[in-house]
This record gives sequence, C-alpha cells and structure tokens, in this order.
Amino acid sequence: MPSVLGLLEAREKKVREEVARLREEAERVQAALGEAERALQRLADARVTVAEVLAEPPSAVVEPVGSAVAGSAVPRRAEGMTASALPADHQRIMSVLESAAGQEGMRCQQLAAALGLQAVPAKVEGLRSKAKRLVERGWALQTRPGVFTPLGTTAG
Repeated sequence: MPSVLGLLEAREKKVREEVARLREEAERVQAALGEAERALQRLADARVTVAEVLAEPPSAVVEPVGSAVAGSAVPRRAEGMTASALPADHQRIMSVLESAAGQEGMRCQQLAAALGLQAVPAKVEGLRSKAKRLVERGWALQTRPGVFTPLGTTAG
C-alpha cells in the first residue's frame, strides 16, 4: 500500500506540471493577443486617417508642411508645429509627457497608468510603439532605454 506522503508528492508533481503547461499556454495566448491588438490599432488608425482624408474637399489636398512618413499619421515635427498636429492618441501621450510627472521621464507602464489604461503587456507595447514613433518624428526623446520625455528635457 502506497504511503500518504508518496501519494501527495505524486499528486503535487502532477499539478505542478499542469500549472507549468498552463503558464506556457497563457504566455502564448498573451503574445498572440498583443499582436492582434496592435494589428487592430493599426487598422483603426488607418480607417480614421482615410476618413479624414476623404472628408476634406478636393481643393484642400496639398502636401502637408510637416510631411508624414508613409504609412504613418504622425508628421515629422517642424518649427512652429504644436502637438495639435498629432493624432488624438499621440496628443494624449504628449500631454502626459509634458506634465510635471513626465518631465523626469516615464516608462510605458507609467504612461499607461497616467492615461487610465491597464498596464497589461498589449497596452504597454502599443504605447511603446507610439512613444517610439514620437521619438522618430522629433516630438519626444528617449533618454535611456524605455524612458521617454518631451522634447527639450533630459532625465537623469
């Protein structure tokens, strides 16, 4: 007859293996969800941009002053441009970075919290992508890996 401790150990080992398997599955699903949410955001941004372009009268179609990079609604920053030239999501990010809390530099998890978003990987990665786009277009700085500030400040 097996011992009670032996039975408990065998059961514990089986449950530990199940927990490990479920964790791996959850990580895979979370990664797939993050990618799907990023694709959804890109499609939503594209739809909004197309709707804005189609809503303009034909005579208003001219080259923008701060030329946007192909595939992006975020224009390169030019002298005299304000954050109002940015899409709404990017304007919100800039307003947080320009607030007192953002002057010292913010990580994307902090940005998510400041914007009232859940700090889940999918939301944080979406914010990271938008923050990096702001850096690429001259609207913000990445003072060190993962830390973003508004243009004109340096975090230590």
